[in-house]
Amino acid sequence: MSLEPIGIFTLVLGLYCLFAGYHTSIVVFIGLSVFGAAAAILIGSANIQPAHLFLAFLALSVLTYRDKFNIALKALSFPKPGFWLACLLIYGTALGFFAPRLLARMTDIIPLGVSEYPSTGRTVPLGPVSSNFTQAVYVSADLLAYVLILAIGSTMAGFRAITIGVLVFAGANAFFAVLDIATYGTGAQDLFLYIRNAQYTFHDDDVVAGVKRIVGSWPEASAFAGISLASVGFTGTLWLCGRDLRWSGALFLVTTLLVIRSTSSAGLLALPFCFVILYITALFRSGGQSGTRNSSAIVLFALPLICLVALVIALNDALFRQLYDYFDLLIFSKSTSSSAVERGSWNTYGYQNFLDSYGLGVGLGTSRTSSFLFALLSNVGIPGTIMFLLFAISAFSKRRGTPRTFTSDIRLAARNGCACLMIGAMVAGPTVDLGLVFFILAGLSSAEPDGETLTAPSTRYMTAKVS
Repeated sequence: MSLEPIGIFTLVLGLYCLFAGYHTSIVVFIGLSVFGAAAAILIGSANIQPAHLFLAFLALSVLTYRDKFNIALKALSFPKPGFWLACLLIYGTALGFFAPRLLARMTDIIPLGVSEYPSTGRTVPLGPVSSNFTQAVYVSADLLAYVLILAIGSTMAGFRAITIGVLVFAGANAFFAVLDIATYGTGAQDLFLYIRNAQYTFHDDDVVAGVKRIVGSWPEASAFAGISLASVGFTGTLWLCGRDLRWSGALFLVTTLLVIRSTSSAGLLALPFCFVILYITALFRSGGQSGTRNSSAIVLFALPLICLVALVIALNDALFRQLYDYFDLLIFSKSTSSSAVERGSWNTYGYQNFLDSYGLGVGLGTSRTSSFLFALLSNVGIPGTIMFLLFAISAFSKRRGTPRTFTSDIRLAARNGCACLMIGAMVAGPTVDLGLVFFILAGLSSAEPDGETLTAPSTRYMTAKVS
């Protein structure tokens, strides 16, 4: 076991936040979630990321309050979303222990564990892998993060602090992406060594058609684009709802451009679907006394603007050819590339694992796929898939009440952020674990603060004091 420099930094931050209070802790925790390629502690082949290490400090600062502990505990009761997520964790963990042993060599898997097998995409007979344990730990962290968000979000001050934390994450994610481009162009990539120290397979120097692929603080371009979709959905919805225009609009625009520039096929495929979600949001948020100018403007001008841009591109042959070649390389011809064929075979083997396990799954963390849907089916089967669906339905169901309050707008933004992240995971998600950011947003979508304020859209609510 080794404590890395970023781990020491995380420990210092954790000790400071124990005294600063859980409102500060939650902002720091969500901000640390941006370090997806970093390991605070290395234990064999396992990586403990900074956010996962800091989660212990967050839990200590929150659960020592009796009322917060009771809220977190209540979140695990039937039929709350936390109950179904806990069921998924218990079922997947138990299956991860028994299935690889009881069904040993009955099917071939693409292994997820990197300590036993190199990440070559080759199949091996079904058997226990180290990721049975690590994935159980990650999903446990997801569950803990979800219930802590609910506990903190039970007050308006906590709810605002979580919202600020998500915006900090979106800003930090965009900052590291821009820094990634800048350091590659100046030969200063060594600046990223301290936050790219996890035992993952990195693709931080890949170039496509002479363009450097953006990875930011993540291991590869698809991971960066996938997590950035959550920022697109969250900040885009805030802008449409007229909340904090100064920051949310800028972050939405910058993050969208970075996803396009990332050269990630998964990001480019998912982005139009994210825009559809935002356009539908604009339709419901436009018109009437509760409508916003941004939503109305999008509804009125988005389609004509798209048609105008398409016409300009069609009339400019050189521009059309450049754009066509770019999207042909990344999307249109992608299905025939060696990487696409390989990833498609991962899903084929994942589905075969589902069939060979009689629909029960081969265990949490056992097999690697290239789509979240196939990851669910292959790892936790029909029972686990149903549990996740029950969690999602109950967590993202719309709350009754006044539709244009501060909390309702933030919940809507959180739901859209989760939906956009889920779309990206459906395209290229390798595991059942959707990451801390997804469950932070899911918790924000489910949170019920003790007061409703700021019923009208405000551009300055972030200046409110978080106490």
